[in-house]
Parts: sequence; C-alpha cells; structure tokens
Amino acid sequence: VQLQASGGGLVQTGGSLRLSCTASGRTSSTYVMGWFRQAPGKEREFVAAISRVGVSNHYAMSVKGRFTITKDNARNTVYLQMNSLEPEDTAVYFCASSLEFWNLARVTKVSTYAYWGQGTQVTVSS
Repeated sequence: VQLQASGGGLVQTGGSLRLSCTASGRTSSTYVMGWFRQAPGKEREFVAAISRVGVSNHYAMSVKGRFTITKDNARNTVYLQMNSLEPEDTAVYFCASSLEFWNLARVTKVSTYAYWGQGTQVTVSS
C-alpha cells in the first residue's frame, strides 16, 4: 500500500486547511486510516482515525471539534478538514493505514499502522 498526502501549507491563526491522503496498491487489506502529526523535537502524535467504511472515527482531544476526518472509498482517499487552526497545530502531518480491524484502544498508537505517507507540512502563523 502506498499513501500520498497533500494539502499542507501556511495559514494564519483561525484559518482552515484540508489535507488529503490517497491510497494505492492493496488497499483492500487495510481497515483503519489515521492521521498523525509531528512537531520539531516532539514525538509523533495521534490526530484522528476512521474505520474502513467510515462508520467509526476518533479524535485526539486537542483537535476534537475543530478537525473532521472523512473518507471517499470510491477515490481511496481520506481527508482531514482542519478548522480554527492554532499555532500549536504546526507540524508535519502523516497519514497512515492499518491492517488491523477497528479497535478504539489501538487506533491512537503509531505501532498499529503498517503503512505511512511521506508527510505534509502545516504551518500556522500567529
């Protein structure tokens, strides 16, 4: 499975961005798609995840109510709509896919995901 993330950029505080992640290859083998982010000097952290059919989703508390994860199965694409952006949201954002079934206790963990995209930079200026 190959993942291609796009949509990052520079935005002012309070602005919005939409990230996209398109999967190719054996996408039928993956069950969960997630977004993570990593700021300079910090560990990679969970942002949001969505189940294969899009029925289940989960968000980090820091983004809940501001970010929305959706997916378009016909296009093998997952989106992350980010609103009310804050400087603390500045990071490289990575999409990832998992071979595991949806498990709320597992979707927040980096180790759950087998495949990773290359990352896209999001910078929020104050």
